[in-house]
Amino acid sequence: MTSTTPAGQMSSTAPLDCTAKYCIIGAGSSGLTAAKNLKQQGIAYDIFEREDGIGGNWYYGRPNSSVYRSIHLISSKPLTEYTDFPMPADYPDYPSHEQVLAYFNAYARHFAIERDIQLNTEVTRVEPVEDVRLWDVTVRRLDRSDGVGGSATETRRYRGVIICNGHNWCPKIPAYPGAFAGRTLHSSEYKTPDALEGRRVLVVGAGNSGCDIAAESATHAAKTFLSTRRGYWYMPKYFFGRPVDQVGERLLRLGVPLAVRRLIGRVTYGLAVGDLSRYGVKKPDHKLFETHPIVNAQLPYYIAHGAVIHKPDIARLDGDGVIFTDGTREAIDLIVYATGFRIVFPFMDTAHLSWRRDYPSFYLNVFSPRYDNLFIVGLIQPDSGQWGLEDWQAKAVARFIHAQERAPRKAKRFAARKRVGQEHFGGRIKYKESTRHYVEVENYSYRRRLERAAAELAV
Repeated sequence: MTSTTPAGQMSSTAPLDCTAKYCIIGAGSSGLTAAKNLKQQGIAYDIFEREDGIGGNWYYGRPNSSVYRSIHLISSKPLTEYTDFPMPADYPDYPSHEQVLAYFNAYARHFAIERDIQLNTEVTRVEPVEDVRLWDVTVRRLDRSDGVGGSATETRRYRGVIICNGHNWCPKIPAYPGAFAGRTLHSSEYKTPDALEGRRVLVVGAGNSGCDIAAESATHAAKTFLSTRRGYWYMPKYFFGRPVDQVGERLLRLGVPLAVRRLIGRVTYGLAVGDLSRYGVKKPDHKLFETHPIVNAQLPYYIAHGAVIHKPDIARLDGDGVIFTDGTREAIDLIVYATGFRIVFPFMDTAHLSWRRDYPSFYLNVFSPRYDNLFIVGLIQPDSGQWGLEDWQAKAVARFIHAQERAPRKAKRFAARKRVGQEHFGGRIKYKESTRHYVEVENYSYRRRLERAAAELAV
């Protein structure tokens, strides 16, 4: 094994012995709760973060953060926060990115995680050690003090690895025939409306970021177009004065059948939004809840006022314009691709990740079917909330690791079950076939699965 000395020369060295510890990759929302849960079980760990601060995607302005200045959560506080650390009472229903980052920092301080995080340290390689059931992790320490970003590399040997690098940072951009002479951005590169000012803007994709950017463009751009391949349900953030996800959660807890919930949702939609096809918007080609929810009250408003013009999919790029599948052409200055992200683990061979199509096939989206000491926390796209689910994921992981030492029979039974890999987590909902639904989960039923797993593994 080789490592790079601070002087940049290569020297042959044995990996640093960290076999009493787990390695946590990333100090975003999932890495923080992984560290907290391991600490509570008395499991030693190192946690590496390549940026100079915690927060992951919510560390606004950093190279791998996809949040923009005006962003707020699209799920409300109670369904988003960690299970044992409520957001401040004075936070709004839908906090801003500044408030989210402050919340993460408070969480790290509260659970004494801060001192354990090794910032400016990037994991560059993770590979199993043959026949030893350990993992070699190569890290690169980034020196940003001189503005150049020099680095020193070393390899450490760990008893296991928990991957928490997130999945909303590697842009996915579709390929279209033709060429475009104007400027293009991926939504992850968009930060402030200065980029839109006075331009003819085309936003491609109707995810929540795309809808937010289109609504912001409506008040800054000379003209705004929104191109989508299908019609969607644009749900309001509030229903009867309550965040819409809290209304949905109440119905799930009451055991209301899916057909009735859909009926209530359609009535809600009809009252709050109405029929957007009057303005050229495609009607949804699927039942309610069959795609990841779009929660945006502003977009229908701007569509109804003509400030956002709906267009079908792109047929071809055409110099200073775009031709759409309906044959129409629009002159465009800027294209913003809000077309999602690829799930990537650049530090690891996908052969070790039970790769299926373009993503890992892990039991509960957490447990490797092949290895008993490899886990992913945060590989989910829930219909509402996130960090509470990640907390339950990490709790189950920590208890499984603990059970392997203290209750091996219990751990062995669970290990046998996790060999099946990924399952369907939509409850009774069948999601539309799409890359955006690779790791989609229905919050309520998936949380119940995680709670049962954590309870089963408790020692």
